[in-house]
Amino acid sequence: MPDTATSAKSSRAPAKGQQTKAVIIDAALGLAAQIGLEGLSIGALAEVTKMSKSGVFAHFGSREELQISVIREYHVRFEHEVFFPALQAPRGLPRLRAMFANWMKRTSAEIDSGCIYISGAVEFDDRTGPVRDALADSVNTWLAAMYRAVLQAQTEGHLREDADAKQIAFEVHALILALHYEARFLRSPDSLARANAGFDNILRRCGATDTLLAAPAPAPRRLKTAR
Repeated sequence: MPDTATSAKSSRAPAKGQQTKAVIIDAALGLAAQIGLEGLSIGALAEVTKMSKSGVFAHFGSREELQISVIREYHVRFEHEVFFPALQAPRGLPRLRAMFANWMKRTSAEIDSGCIYISGAVEFDDRTGPVRDALADSVNTWLAAMYRAVLQAQTEGHLREDADAKQIAFEVHALILALHYEARFLRSPDSLARANAGFDNILRRCGATDTLLAAPAPAPRRLKTAR
């Protein structure tokens, strides 16, 4: 007959281990936002979490696996803040606008800290390996979702069928990159308004009516410029 106390103790051990790992990843996310993925190390993370290097290492096994875990967690949080809430909006232009508005909210929140997708691209654009692959996969997953939203807007008749959906998605992505650059590096106070205007210009050029553009969309938080 199994020892109940032993079974309970063994079941608590994995749960505690997962909680500890979650705490480490959360700290690693904050650290990566400040110093980049390349700056992450077992030693630096041990210092931040007040753990031993061996304790941190036991949860990941390598610096590379730590970096990949951070990318995956960042992607999970990105989806929960940007993508999943937008699915509550009707298919077509309302959903596409919600995705863009949520994306700007996320960008606004990251002005002071930095975006791992953007900083990671700079760090790993000329490299190969699992870390770059994990980062590229996450970014491509999100951009594919944006592209599908554009196609849905065309199917719903909100955008012209002959409009280049890939070009639209490309330009929307470019707006976010410009917003981050203008607000974080150049500290332009009107960058959010210009990003919104650019988005509306893209949609209007591709057939969106003024009635659809005038419909309420989720309002992003006021943009904070980097200090």
